Amino acid sequence: MKFMLLMQGTRSGWESMSQWKPAEIEAHIGFMIALAGELQRSGELLLAEGLDVPANAKIVTAKRADAPLVSDGPFAETKEFLAGFWMVDVVDVARAIAIAAKASTAPGPGGTPMGIPIEIRAVPSGPPPVEG
Repeated sequence: MKFMLLMQGTRSGWESMSQWKPAEIEAHIGFMIALAGELQRSGELLLAEGLDVPANAKIVTAKRADAPLVSDGPFAETKEFLAGFWMVDVVDVARAIAIAAKASTAPGPGGTPMGIPIEIRAVPSGPPPVEG
């Protein structure tokens, strides 16, 4: 079963990282790299990416392709943002939950687990069959 694990963030959480000590940032990034390596070795990892800083995000809304409305984002309309994601192929939802739980414990200041919200979404292999 394929799942996308979506790491959520907040503006205040993101901005607070500028106050972290270099060793704390290295520990956090090292944790994420180690998790990706573990999932790659187990054959469960399809893709993992962290995303650029929210200040560089753009929100595009269009009713016609030739007239898009482009705004800076994501903070104008929401306080939360997508910080990164993993695409995994695992045996069941319980394994996806276990991976998300581990990712949620990434270290923050002082090495304390951050409790990062991780949303789990199944990735269906295709549209449902057409009846009829």
